[in-house]
Amino acid sequence: MCKICETKPVYEFTNGRKVCGICFVRWFQKKVLYTIKRFSLVKKGEIIGYSKKQGFRDVVLEDILTYYHTRAPVSLVKLPNKKADKIAVSSTTDSEAIVFISGLLKDKLVKKERFPLYKDTIKPLYLFTDQEVLIYAGLRKLKFKQEKNTRSHVSELLNNLELKHLEIKHAIISGILQLKD
Repeated sequence: MCKICETKPVYEFTNGRKVCGICFVRWFQKKVLYTIKRFSLVKKGEIIGYSKKQGFRDVVLEDILTYYHTRAPVSLVKLPNKKADKIAVSSTTDSEAIVFISGLLKDKLVKKERFPLYKDTIKPLYLFTDQEVLIYAGLRKLKFKQEKNTRSHVSELLNNLELKHLEIKHAIISGILQLKD
């Protein structure tokens, strides 16, 4: 049962806490606001641009930017025809962890632009897993196109590791953030 609403849960956090659909959406939106504030992603009056795509990450990004726009004095524009101060990309913990581990396996140095704070690009979904983004999309009834299954060996490795070590992807992102300093 959801600890807050005492209703049927839709998601269980790694600490065992369960939440219902309404509480999950509220948690997701609060975490986006936290991410934007924690990393100083957007300033008052800025114009945020985003690409109108149909993948699940992209439709969630658009929905969450619209939510943020209703709570902050910022403007939203769809790219590429408009000018924007910041460009929002739909990068998640999964996609960032895959890129980082792939770079390590190929013995390439991690480029500065892989971090969430590089100039003119923001990643509001940076601290969410793909599973959390999919659940949010389903609960908000967002329409998206299913992406073809193009899993790499690295994504399979990370998914298998996650079965035994639930926080592995978050630990990788924490490590990336520590490298930034």
